[in-house]
Amino acid sequence: MSAVRRVISVLVENESSVLSRISGLFAGRGYNIETLTVAPIPDSNRSHITIATKGDAKTLEQITKQLHKLIPVYKVIEHNEMVEKEMVLIKFPIEQNLADIQVLCGAYNGGIVNVGEEMIIGMVADEPCRVKHFIEASKRYNPMEVVRGGVVAIER
Repeated sequence: MSAVRRVISVLVENESSVLSRISGLFAGRGYNIETLTVAPIPDSNRSHITIATKGDAKTLEQITKQLHKLIPVYKVIEHNEMVEKEMVLIKFPIEQNLADIQVLCGAYNGGIVNVGEEMIIGMVADEPCRVKHFIEASKRYNPMEVVRGGVVAIER
């Protein structure tokens, strides 16, 4: 079977060891977590974990079933039921054209977030495949540093 990209969103009790138990399910089956994003849910004692991974459908289905059995997991949401976004920050040398970088960032739902004496920092938040395209397109402006965040997702 071929590996497919999958995004899984998990709502959990916000307590210690939950993340290690969840990541242990993946490690135990030899699957890498491509991105992992965790954030508390406002006005609750729960957190939202978003995991992007690749694997064969059968194993990922088994992981999903076992996630449902873990305590304190409240809900597991599958990839095709969600809207997903990813963020990237890119630092460019100040010698690059600020207007060109602004236009490029704007084309990918982003903009300039900081300008210093020696650098320009652009930010984009878009679908993961578009973030990848933005990073490729930004290479012509000689990026000094690229920091890509994890996927976040929300149920439709």
